[in-house]
Amino acid sequence: MYPGMVPDLDLMFNCNDRPVIHKDQYKHAQPPALFHYCGSKNTFDIPFPDWSFWGWAELQIPPWERLVHEIRNGSQRIKWEDRDPTAYWKGNPEVSPTRKDLMNCHKTPNWNGKLYTQDWNKESKRGFKDSKLSNQCTHRYKIYVEGNAWSVSMKYILACNSPTLLITPEFHDFFIRGLVPQHHYWPIRSDKKCKAIKFAVNWGNNHTEEAMAIGKAGSDFILNELKMKY
Repeated sequence: MYPGMVPDLDLMFNCNDRPVIHKDQYKHAQPPALFHYCGSKNTFDIPFPDWSFWGWAELQIPPWERLVHEIRNGSQRIKWEDRDPTAYWKGNPEVSPTRKDLMNCHKTPNWNGKLYTQDWNKESKRGFKDSKLSNQCTHRYKIYVEGNAWSVSMKYILACNSPTLLITPEFHDFFIRGLVPQHHYWPIRSDKKCKAIKFAVNWGNNHTEEAMAIGKAGSDFILNELKMKY
């Protein structure tokens, strides 16, 4: 891609979920330059795009360049005003305590959210017919919550043209720090998930123009800034 411009060099990549270059281990030494899918305030790992941008064949998720337009088209099937006026999340709650805690919101009456467990083993036997990401832009609000570390779902959620209710993350991928709270997404406190989500949905349903603007800003960011040509 850049003939004659990049010298021969070795790069190190970590392909596990969590970052590994902890700052407290390098107080008196230079840390190695290690590329990884995510970083955190306590680590030196350098965030790098994860594999899902090139597709996730096992889950029948196409490459990002194609998928982003499929989701964009899917988001236009139902006008935002006509979508289910609640917050939506679908995923595997067993991979992290924060997701398990989110599932407890079902115990809160009228908390304005709908949560669904994703069982990939069952879905694989059904041909993933209920897991198409372009068919999941049916609610006015979408919830992002981390998994074992960062989650590849962030870009899919933001692309739906619905305000993303982003539960305060511990980890960051390579683009999340470019997002502005209450412009590209609505921040949700991790220690008060249910109450915060209920408030956000009520606010959005009573301030529809402002809510739609947040959804559009997040979606436009994803469409314009996450291009494979970069």
